[in-house]
Amino acid sequence: MRNITLENITEAVVASLGAEIPARNREILESALKHIHLFMKDVNLSYDEWMEAMEWMRRAGDISSDARNEFILISDILGVEVLADMIDKKPTHNETISTVLGPFYRDNPPVLPKGASIIQKDFEGQETVRVSGQIRDTDGTPVPGVTIDVWEDAPNGLYEQQDPDQPDFNLRGRLETDAEGRYEFVGIRPVPYPIPYDGAAGELLKYMGHHPMRPGHIHFMVMKDGYKTLISQIYDSETEYLDNDSVFAVKEDLIGELKPAPEGADTDYVMTFDFVIRNNAVLAQAAE
Repeated sequence: MRNITLENITEAVVASLGAEIPARNREILESALKHIHLFMKDVNLSYDEWMEAMEWMRRAGDISSDARNEFILISDILGVEVLADMIDKKPTHNETISTVLGPFYRDNPPVLPKGASIIQKDFEGQETVRVSGQIRDTDGTPVPGVTIDVWEDAPNGLYEQQDPDQPDFNLRGRLETDAEGRYEFVGIRPVPYPIPYDGAAGELLKYMGHHPMRPGHIHFMVMKDGYKTLISQIYDSETEYLDNDSVFAVKEDLIGELKPAPEGADTDYVMTFDFVIRNNAVLAQAAE
């Protein structure tokens, strides 16, 4: 097309897509191009505003590294990561709802026995909690030998890789369910904390007029061969920001209740939370 106009630009770009590209590439690109072009026309985007956006994306790239992906953080703020998770990981058989992994996961945390503490450093004013529960499959059968990674922020609102004063792998652990599918560990009552907002993501938050805070939560990754891996977060029912999480990851079914520990207990609180995971082999057979 040799004469590009406001009316035919979208058609021209869509028509430029190669005839041999995979069908899924075409589906994604055609829809994305049409929506982007329509958005620009809808808001009457100026050239200066477009250039400002390009510079903002450059700054996001400048601050990104192996340790920090600013674009994932931006997608969190826009609700895009949690939307992708909900689209891709719809619960099909009443398994526990998933939510985003977050930027602070570390692989291969210390392997701990059932009931062990993930606390390596104490903080003034900290409140401890014994977390326990059972892992069952979608038929209600307890699942032994499930690997569970857990991680959380410290009372200062920092994960250990953000804080040089915390020991390596503080408030992290890898557990395994017993013969009855039960797990148990001791942690610290999680506190709200701000997502990193010193870069392009922070600029976006300011543009949106939104705060950077996340509600207090504990991360879980539940894994076993033959089962769908579950990535989730359990939220303290009394924490702030449940109703306005900066990354939109809160779900009602993932809110747990911390109760005062019984007299004589070695923690301040106890919390019970059960998980249901999907057995892929059984479900595949049922579908045949």
